[in-house]
Amino acid sequence: MAQFDAVLTTRDINLAVIEQRLHDLTASDGDPGQPLERRWWVAATAGTTGRRGVFVWDRAEWATVLVSYARATQWAGVRAGLLTPLRMAVVSSRVPTHQSAVVGASLRSRTVPTLRLDARAPIAEMVTALNEFQPRVLVGYPSVLRPLAGAQLVGSLRIAPEAVMSASEVLSPVAALEMERAWSCAPNDVYAATETAGISSQCRLGRRHVYEDLVIVEPVDGDGAPVSDGTPGDRLLVTVLFARTLPLIRYELSDRVALDPDPCPCGLPFRTLALVEGRREDVLTVQGGTSRVLLHPNVFHAVLDTPEVVQWQVEQRDGGLHVRLVAASGGLDLIALRSQLATALASAGARVEIGVELVARIPRTALGKSPLIRRQD
Repeated sequence: MAQFDAVLTTRDINLAVIEQRLHDLTASDGDPGQPLERRWWVAATAGTTGRRGVFVWDRAEWATVLVSYARATQWAGVRAGLLTPLRMAVVSSRVPTHQSAVVGASLRSRTVPTLRLDARAPIAEMVTALNEFQPRVLVGYPSVLRPLAGAQLVGSLRIAPEAVMSASEVLSPVAALEMERAWSCAPNDVYAATETAGISSQCRLGRRHVYEDLVIVEPVDGDGAPVSDGTPGDRLLVTVLFARTLPLIRYELSDRVALDPDPCPCGLPFRTLALVEGRREDVLTVQGGTSRVLLHPNVFHAVLDTPEVVQWQVEQRDGGLHVRLVAASGGLDLIALRSQLATALASAGARVEIGVELVARIPRTALGKSPLIRRQD
């Protein structure tokens, strides 16, 4: 970002103009689908890892961005056309500078009627809107799709999507199973980023194929050296093959990703991802006796990813760790759960105090996401 204008391959636009456009969109709640100067589509990241990133695409590049997201729907077997409009409901961010908002506004048409819902809205409000809209495709964060699945199972939500797309957060097996029970189709775990657009989605066999015709992915260790297949890297380097206006070559994402060593028998020519563990920032540094230890979020997944826990969040505080829980109907034994967490932490070498709190809702970010880990600044 410090050298943004130098990196741009055109002098027809610059960072100041883009930043002004992003400011105007936010201030006026404008239409993010309308290109800047009829030529440029722009979006910004949330800046969770530091300074926010700003990105720009010309018409050809933006068409590829849209195609990358449409590929997940196509692989899920959902077809669209003038006689079969693709009614799509997206439950994510309504912030107009977020790429999902720009994509949704760009796709909105008679062929793709789109309902955009704010992930921070009350579930009852979403249920009413979805019942009226009746989407063929439901897209959203796992942290909001799971409560909606619960609403479907108890009968207040009554929709029959042909495909459910989970994105932007880690999809746990328990949440995926509940969504499949609710809508009779397994959710498609879509991996994407503002910088790259779509990176991977699932084939008919459920394997996550990398869009290798659009992006090169390189999981690397802390020193930047490639890791072996099946091993998650400390970070991910991406090269966006279609990016010409703002070239991104071995651009660093803080995601922990592993490539699958085995080919998929589905016939697609692309390699698959063995796992996507989330961001490096989700790994906590805590006290481990006389030294500090790294605490991976999998320690919490192993205990908290259960049918009885609808949502959870771990916050790092000066006095230790604090866990917020949203329970399914029937409640939770907080004493027993705290004991299980303490045992798991001790097994991981962590010696920290842990508190557990039952809450009605997990706090969300400005983009509507519900991060599993909130680190101490």
